[in-house]
Amino acid sequence: MAGRRVFITGTAGFIGFHLARLLLSEGFRVHGYDGMTDYYDVRLKQRRHSMLAQSEGFSSTEAMLQDMETLERTIEEFRPDIIVHLAAQAGVRYSLEKPRAYIDSNIVGTFNVMECARAVPVQHLLMASTSSVYGANEEMPFHETDKADTPLTIYAATKKATEAMGHSYAHIYGLPTTMFRFFTVYGPWGRPDMALFKFTRGILEGTPIDIYNHGEMWRDFTYVDDLVRGIRLLIDAVPPLPGARETEVPGDSLSPAAPFRVVNIGNSDKVRLLDFVDAIEQELGAKAIRNYMPMQTGDVPATWANADLIHALTGYKPNTPFREGVARFVAWYRDYYGA
Repeated sequence: MAGRRVFITGTAGFIGFHLARLLLSEGFRVHGYDGMTDYYDVRLKQRRHSMLAQSEGFSSTEAMLQDMETLERTIEEFRPDIIVHLAAQAGVRYSLEKPRAYIDSNIVGTFNVMECARAVPVQHLLMASTSSVYGANEEMPFHETDKADTPLTIYAATKKATEAMGHSYAHIYGLPTTMFRFFTVYGPWGRPDMALFKFTRGILEGTPIDIYNHGEMWRDFTYVDDLVRGIRLLIDAVPPLPGARETEVPGDSLSPAAPFRVVNIGNSDKVRLLDFVDAIEQELGAKAIRNYMPMQTGDVPATWANADLIHALTGYKPNTPFREGVARFVAWYRDYYGA
């Protein structure tokens, strides 16, 4: 239904920007909240926000999630129907260097968002998790109902913690909550610390690219437009209260004690990292200088989503082939950087 009011954290970020743009195109009113941290080039974040600001339906606040006074006031004034919480300190490898940033942003920031969501209260709270919560699990594809008790990084641990926090608030306050687990998202306007961005830049500049585990890695690469379409559709898939459930969804992760569920959003296909590099080389018409490296601490050799649940709930599954997605990213990169 158009005209609904959606509060999105992290709208100057990669995924938040794409989600806000999609919702605005459908007539939603969107208020973005972003701290504009310097984890990567702030100019890229500013450019994303300036593009969103061209829409009359968009308004924004620049502040940190830890600034509870500003967050609370902003949400009270906007009065959202829905909150989509995407803002977080991202990056598996960066969590080895700056673990405290993950506690401050992902734990404290998420707690503040949940407090505001229950105070409004909103019709549906949706919050980002990650495939990293599956940790040391080796049986694939990953199902939402699989145990996720073996996180390998503080990043994954904070995301698992926010899932637990979300469940408790859903139970105590009857706050409908959906946690979605992302699988290796890529596409135009991506983050410079992500593999596709670094590989493209390195190949064009003729500098070596680091390929971990000697390339013997597999990822469920999910194109960003597919991801945000999935989030958009999940907005309408509100988890029911325990006493108001009429039909069961096969494989549902719906909690027996709360209006709470976890949903994978992935392409349901694992792609070998070396094939991904080949696709980038082919699109650029240049070869990479490959620096093969051992597996990095906290990394996993493979991720692969079972996406049956999102399909059962929304009728949708991400499906963009990775070569097509790489081509779109390279076209954007060349245009943006004049490369």
